[in-house]
Amino acid sequence: MISPVTKTTPAFTITMIKGSTTYADAELLTAIRRGDQLNNAIYFIYQQYSQTIQAFILANSGNPADAEDIFQETVVTFIDSVKKDRFRGESSVKTFLAAIARHLWLNELKKRERSEVREKAFENSRDVTEPDISQHMANREVNQQFQEVLGKLGESCKKLLTLFYYENMSMKEILHHLPYENEQVVRNKKYKCLQSLTEMIKQNPVIARLVNKL
Repeated sequence: MISPVTKTTPAFTITMIKGSTTYADAELLTAIRRGDQLNNAIYFIYQQYSQTIQAFILANSGNPADAEDIFQETVVTFIDSVKKDRFRGESSVKTFLAAIARHLWLNELKKRERSEVREKAFENSRDVTEPDISQHMANREVNQQFQEVLGKLGESCKKLLTLFYYENMSMKEILHHLPYENEQVVRNKKYKCLQSLTEMIKQNPVIARLVNKL
């Protein structure tokens, strides 16, 4: 049984509720365009196509949360395409939904790959502050000064970097302490915080001198 789902886009909001109507492809497109049976149409799409599309995501490096998110995005994109006459039944609904899901997921994988590459490049850079950060955080005598530096980045960066370097927490453990969706989001946030710290040191001689003294 699929639970009710509400999805909001700039164009419209969709809510999936249980319905008993079945549709041929042409009938489904008509129901979406007219809008008077939209909830039934959405429920039908979930019932008919969610397992196939989510199985594709799971088979291609995705997890259950990814599969659900991509399927919901697929449904939103499909409905928007039908309403704007970008899809008029040139292929089957199943084929079109699969194409949308594939496109969305491949884009997501590319985005994650680029993020990982950027993070690795940053971590391997010789002039970044990260190799020194662990030393600063391990030294309790200078920790207060360094916490002041981190505080200039904002509370979220301060908490994340403190947990990672001072508490030696893994990305998975940090998820239990900070409100991030998954480990990838934590890695992305950590990368951005380190970037900001590096830029701050480059642009502010006072902070640079403080870090050098730590």
